[in-house]
Amino acid sequence: MRSPAKAARPSLWLTALSLTAFVVLIGLGVWQVERRAWKLALIDRVEQRVHAPAQPILSPATWPAVSAANDEYRHVSVSGRFLHDRETLVQAVTEEGPGYWVLTPLKRGDGTTILINRGFVPSERREPSTRQAGNPDGTVEITGLLRITEPKGGFLRDNVPQHNRWYSRDVAAIAAARDLRNVAPFFIDADAGSQSAGGPIGGLTVIRFPNNHLIYALTWFALALLLVGRLFVTFRGGLFRRKIALNGFVHEPAGGLDGPARRTGSDAGTIVEST
Repeated sequence: MRSPAKAARPSLWLTALSLTAFVVLIGLGVWQVERRAWKLALIDRVEQRVHAPAQPILSPATWPAVSAANDEYRHVSVSGRFLHDRETLVQAVTEEGPGYWVLTPLKRGDGTTILINRGFVPSERREPSTRQAGNPDGTVEITGLLRITEPKGGFLRDNVPQHNRWYSRDVAAIAAARDLRNVAPFFIDADAGSQSAGGPIGGLTVIRFPNNHLIYALTWFALALLLVGRLFVTFRGGLFRRKIALNGFVHEPAGGLDGPARRTGSDAGTIVEST
């Protein structure tokens, strides 16, 4: 037999836990809304950079301050002479299939060097001898997108410079392996207009920012709403039971609160008169 007071409300610890969960769920929903606003602003900034006219590359004095937030995907231009004998192949999978990015140092007139991702070549054109006609001599003008270095390697695959195996475009590691000096801490993805006949395929930069934050936010808010509904049903049920108890009796079916409806006979529920 359960007392009317206990029947009237859920346990204190369950209530506290439910309220804590509600606050956490609302907080997660608000965080996803804020993340969505940040992502939309990022996409807008990148779109403006990509489609803006190409601007001369940043001066070497500003290179230490270059960051992904402020500079990645800027449309830039640079001129210099390719050092084809120091190119580096980085494994890649593109819309053209599996193969390699061809990263070639571009020596500028001021003595600085910038790594240029000239584009993609399939595996059968890995050897430089298969694409000599596409390697221009003399000064060239390159336009493309400024990209931030990719240190350490790709997903679950570390670069192995001593074996010339590269899975990411790690500017510092490539510069050290190729004995390059005064190298910019970023590289440039050459666009299709900078492509040489018979050379790597440029202009394959993929710009994609997953934006599922609205779905996540709605999910967290929906869970919070369901939790509130459950709490309302629980408390309302307890108040209803208490009201019945104050009016004269509390019906406790056999098997507890969740037991079947009252039956007649030896297993009938118990009627407890209020005092």
